[in-house]
Amino acid sequence: MQPFHHLLANNLVANVTNFTVWFALTFWTFLETQSVFATGMIAGIYLVLTAALGIWFGSLVDHHGKRVMMIVSSLASCTFYALALGGYALDPSIRAAEISSPTLWLFILASMFGMIVGNIRMIALPTLVTLLVPEDRRDKANGLVGVVSGIGFLTTSAISGFLVAWGGMVATLAIAIALSLLVALHLSFVRIDEARASTEEAEPHRIDLAGTFRVVLAIPGLFALILFSCFNNLLGGVFMALMDAYGLSLMKVEEWGMLWAVTSTAFILSGAVIARTGLGANPIRTLLFVCLAEWIVAAIFTIQSSIPLLAIGCFLWLFLGPYAEAAEQTALQKVVPYERQGRVFGFAQSVELAASPLTAFLIAPLTQFVFVPFMTDGAGAAAIGDWFGRGPERGIALVFTITGLLGVVLTIIAFRSRAYRQISAAYAAGADSTATA
Repeated sequence: MQPFHHLLANNLVANVTNFTVWFALTFWTFLETQSVFATGMIAGIYLVLTAALGIWFGSLVDHHGKRVMMIVSSLASCTFYALALGGYALDPSIRAAEISSPTLWLFILASMFGMIVGNIRMIALPTLVTLLVPEDRRDKANGLVGVVSGIGFLTTSAISGFLVAWGGMVATLAIAIALSLLVALHLSFVRIDEARASTEEAEPHRIDLAGTFRVVLAIPGLFALILFSCFNNLLGGVFMALMDAYGLSLMKVEEWGMLWAVTSTAFILSGAVIARTGLGANPIRTLLFVCLAEWIVAAIFTIQSSIPLLAIGCFLWLFLGPYAEAAEQTALQKVVPYERQGRVFGFAQSVELAASPLTAFLIAPLTQFVFVPFMTDGAGAAAIGDWFGRGPERGIALVFTITGLLGVVLTIIAFRSRAYRQISAAYAAGADSTATA
């Protein structure tokens, strides 16, 4: 196996470990507390911390060996999981899941930090694609990264619920500790030549947000691309907030879980297609076409109360997602200087994710108190209820449709923008010429 393939396999195990803890923690918290507030807070805290720490994590990746930082990430995860397990064993209020207990929230935070430090890996991996994969094959390599993400998502979806039912958080955290140590040990035997440019060695080891911002602005259209992804995530946060509520309004919970397990194979299929065919000559154009298709799907798949339509919509949405991710990564890998890629990837992650907490915290009450009454016995039910349907589920559906239409308009504007032409020209010019920045 080549080092890149070792890294893919290693990241697969690490991602499954961390995301299993995430899902298990959410399931366990809800089952023990029956509190939607608690699970909502977990999602919101995760998004806020991920956005806040992305730039710092990117600086760590740039200023230290990428492989070393991936090992540090796993050891840090192991440490936080061990702290959480120790607290669970020692404190009865954690085991009783007393929602008012400060130690319960410290337990939740320790478990979440164990997962969040795994984002160091998510930033380091695309920079290692730049280092290890020739430029003309990076889009396909990013497709393989998508395959790994898809397998991880499918595996996590399948095992998290069973793991919580079988052994609760004790078994979850114990297995997470063991696997985190295992992936750190494996990485210690993977050899990667990370020769550094003299310009990087001369840089002070600091976050240097201003310098990273200058690099982003120096590449025409790049900041607009990041902002486009940010707004895309703002709309995509609607799915995070409402998809489970919509699905569970149409089917039983076990059927909904099975639907996700089946449709998540779209991640794997999509990554495999990208790995074979690539993204075309202009990944920026591919990104916008994919976003346009995603939002058309979002506008249509809830147009009627239909489980087959829901399943097709979920499959297509998941299939298109890796294309957008791979296209953005491929563009950044080419136009951003290698010694700055960690910070730029971290900056992009922070900016793009900053929109999601806003949606996650706002869209649920907006839907509950505005759109659900609007489509149950309000003006919306009277105006379009005969063909769109009436009731709470139709209120949720209307939010998806409006979101999809807004996304279509946004993408069309992006296609016609000067920034799109600029970033496309920068990519075509081949800016492995880091002199541009």
